[in-house]
Amino acid sequence: MRANRSRDTRPELRLRRALHARGYRYRVAYRPLPELRRTADLVFTKAKVAVFVDGCFWHGCPQHHRLAKRNQEYWEEKVNRNRRRDEETDLKLAEAGWVSLRFWEHEDVASAASKVACFVDERR
Repeated sequence: MRANRSRDTRPELRLRRALHARGYRYRVAYRPLPELRRTADLVFTKAKVAVFVDGCFWHGCPQHHRLAKRNQEYWEEKVNRNRRRDEETDLKLAEAGWVSLRFWEHEDVASAASKVACFVDERR
């Protein structure tokens, strides 16, 4: 599992490039709430928008996720823990006045960038 990246994944880089080309600037792999040990993939601090690009395997995409063949119980519980952590993160960010946007790695980059841009512009 050492080869699995926590940042700078291809889907994340594509979204970053699309937003940067539109003129948006952001923080990368940043904690929106310092007391919460969770980092967002992109953070717009002034607009209070946190963006997460979730991997289909690690976060249990309803469209693409398949259980591992080996050690199935472990991986099922791991994905469920990730989902619960994601829900908790979204809730804590909302309580603190942040907007949390989540995209699956397979989603269209242009539409994801448009959605992010819309939220950032709206909250500025």
